[in-house]
Amino acid sequence: MTGNARVLTGQHFLMGDVACAEGGLAAGCDFFAGYPITPSTEIAERLSRRLPEVGGVFTQMEDEIASMAAIIGASMAGARAMTATSGPGFSLMMENIGLAVMMEAPCVVVDVQRGSPSTGLPTLAGQADVMQAKWGSHGDYEIVAYAPSSPQESFDLVIKAFNTADRYRIPVFVMADEVIGHTAERVTIPPADQIPRVQRKRPRYAPGDESFLPFRAEDEDLVPPMVHAGEGYRVNVDSLTHDEKGYPATFAEPHDRLVRRLAAKIRQNAHQIIEYEELLLDDAQVVVVAYGCTARSARRAVALARQEGIRAGLLRLITLWPFAGQKVWELSSQAAAFVVPELNLGQMITQVERFTSHPVVGVNHAGGAIMPPEPILDAIREVVM
Repeated sequence: MTGNARVLTGQHFLMGDVACAEGGLAAGCDFFAGYPITPSTEIAERLSRRLPEVGGVFTQMEDEIASMAAIIGASMAGARAMTATSGPGFSLMMENIGLAVMMEAPCVVVDVQRGSPSTGLPTLAGQADVMQAKWGSHGDYEIVAYAPSSPQESFDLVIKAFNTADRYRIPVFVMADEVIGHTAERVTIPPADQIPRVQRKRPRYAPGDESFLPFRAEDEDLVPPMVHAGEGYRVNVDSLTHDEKGYPATFAEPHDRLVRRLAAKIRQNAHQIIEYEELLLDDAQVVVVAYGCTARSARRAVALARQEGIRAGLLRLITLWPFAGQKVWELSSQAAAFVVPELNLGQMITQVERFTSHPVVGVNHAGGAIMPPEPILDAIREVVM
C-alpha cells in the first residue's frame, strides 16, 4: 500500500468508533493492543484491518490489563500506541495507567462509556466514567481527557490526544460514549500534510554521555526528553519513585519533588490544553454546561429556551480534564444559574459547583439512552422562575 493508505482523505460517512480508529491512523498510530468490549469493539475491528495495511501492528491481548501494559511498552520503544475499551476494561487498566504516569509513557486510551457500574448496560450509553478518568488510579497526578460530541470530533480529538500525549509525556483519554461511538455522520479527513503532528522531545546528548539524565526536565514545560529502547542510551525505567537518572529513590524528598513535577507539567500548561465551545453565552443568564452526547441535546434545549425569551447559553466541554474552572468563574459574573445535564447521577456538576456561588442544578439519568432536550429545558425554566 502507498503512504496515502494511512490517511483516507476526503468526506466519509463514519460511525464515531470508526472515526476514532481513522483518527489514530491519521495521527501516526502504529501500534494498537486491545481486548474486544462493547461499545468500543468497532475501533479494534477497524484497526485490525487497517493497521497491517500501513505497516502497523494490531494485537488482541488476553485482557485489558495486558492491553495497557502492551501500549506502554510499545510507547517506550518509540511507537505511537493506543487502546480502546469501555467501563469494566477501563477499571482494569487503572493500575497500569498509573504506571504510564510514573514512567511518563505517552499513549492514548479511548473509553467508549456505557451504562454502569459493573457489566451494566453493555450496548447503551452512559457518562459515568468521567470522574474515574481523573481519580481512577491511586496517587496524585494530572491527566488530560477529551470528550467528543460527534464522529468528526472523535476523529479530530484522537489526533489531538496523540499530540498532547507526546508533548507532555502522559497517557491521554478520549472519553466518548455509546451514542457518539455508534452515531454515523459525515467526517471530513484532511490531506496528510494538513494534519498536525507534535514530535516527542528528544535528548540533546549522545548515547554514552554521562551528563545525560533521562528524567531531568531542563525546560520550563517540565517535560523531560524521551529516549526509546534500543537507541544506545543507558536508561532505567521504574514504577518506583525515581531520581533524575531513573533509579529508585524511595525517600520523602525525591518523591515529593517527582510527584510535584508530574502534576505541575499539566497544571502550569492547563491554559494551553483546556478547550470548550461557547454558544450564545454573551448575554446568557442561564449557562448549560454539557459534554459528549448530552451536549447535543443541550444545544437544542438552549435554542428552545431562546424561543421562549430565556437568555440561555451553552458551555460545551471539549476538555473534561483539566476542567475549565476559570471559564465557569468568568461566566458567574453575568449568569445567575448553571444547569449541568449528565448521563450519570452527578459527576462533573461537582466541578461547576467549585467555581461559582450561584445555583447549580443537575439534570441526571443513570444511563441507557441519550437524554432528550425536554428535561434540560425544564431545568432552565426552573432556575429563572
